[in-house]
Amino acid sequence: MEVYLDNSATTMCYPEVGELVYQVLCRDYGNPSSMHRKGVEAEHYIRQSKETLAKLLKVNAKEIYFTSGGTESDNLALIGCARANRRAGNHLITTSIEHPAILNTMRYLEEEEGFRVTYLPVDAQGKVSLEALKEALCPETILVSIMYVNNEVGTVQPVQEAAQIVKRYKPSILFHTDAVQGFGKYIIYPKRMGIDLLTASGHKIHGPKGIGFLYIDSKVKIHPIVFGGEQQKNIRSGTENVPGIAGLGLAAKMIYQDLGVKTALMRELKEHFIEGIRKIDHTVIHGMTDEGSAPHIISVGFAGVRSEVLLHTLEDKGIYVSSGSACSSNHPAVSGVLKGIGAPREYLDATLRFSMSEFTTKEEIDYTLETLYNCIPMLRRFTRR
Repeated sequence: MEVYLDNSATTMCYPEVGELVYQVLCRDYGNPSSMHRKGVEAEHYIRQSKETLAKLLKVNAKEIYFTSGGTESDNLALIGCARANRRAGNHLITTSIEHPAILNTMRYLEEEEGFRVTYLPVDAQGKVSLEALKEALCPETILVSIMYVNNEVGTVQPVQEAAQIVKRYKPSILFHTDAVQGFGKYIIYPKRMGIDLLTASGHKIHGPKGIGFLYIDSKVKIHPIVFGGEQQKNIRSGTENVPGIAGLGLAAKMIYQDLGVKTALMRELKEHFIEGIRKIDHTVIHGMTDEGSAPHIISVGFAGVRSEVLLHTLEDKGIYVSSGSACSSNHPAVSGVLKGIGAPREYLDATLRFSMSEFTTKEEIDYTLETLYNCIPMLRRFTRR
């Protein structure tokens, strides 16, 4: 049996998305900036995808900008807004357990462009401290970025409450959320929630890799970080990735069909998996396990077993998982998220992330549990003490 439980790293494309991408690549292949019929056909795909995403988010289609993925969207949101609003202040706020696309960008702004950054602490469940946010806000604050769902432990952040705190303090402060792990799992309405900018990525929702979008509220002042032919109102130049954009729009439409049924299934499987994991001695579930956690992510620490060793042991049995955030590097390193939540030392290099999709089955979860029951005691016997 082959079991894919690394869906937070990337998902399988919906077959319909793959067929559409092929059609746009090989038949409707015009450049959307061209004035002839082929160009008009390509432009139609872009407009259709924008309208689909705008309808799902209840925003204006003109507020959707396509990028190469979540990382570029995060960079554009942070760097573009920091530079554009610098006259209003030089203080930025984020959390200590953001994705590297946020943390490394913030460090760049701090070290190379002279901005001051506050990194908010989180509790043992991975939830950001709203009191710390209130204390961090100051007249110089121009932007706050808090992720929707943590990509390693699955904690859902109180984004709406955080945005309300920010807007009550000073309405002009911009609020950004990296919703790469939240879009396609939750109903998100940015304007109702006080979100000015929102990041999402295609390959997390059964769409193509190399495509993402950034929602930018029409009132946001932002500078481009990529320069060229002035596509997308000069916010993100470069010939649009029409096959990716078309695939992203279709994937988003499909994943939100019967969303409640899909997430309920994943949560049921998650509870079943956690119940089975707890039968293994000296294990810990990082983060939350109730409704305060995402339905598709489970982070498990196995004391006495190195994560890389267990990962490859499971791989030999046809089970594919991650030793943390697969987005940062394929070289294992101690997780900053686990450090941030204060995980015990014995779990820092002994944790795996299991992440599901709507295609995951109970049989796959049971096979994974059975495999763990067999291999964990064996691996612990061979661990050096």
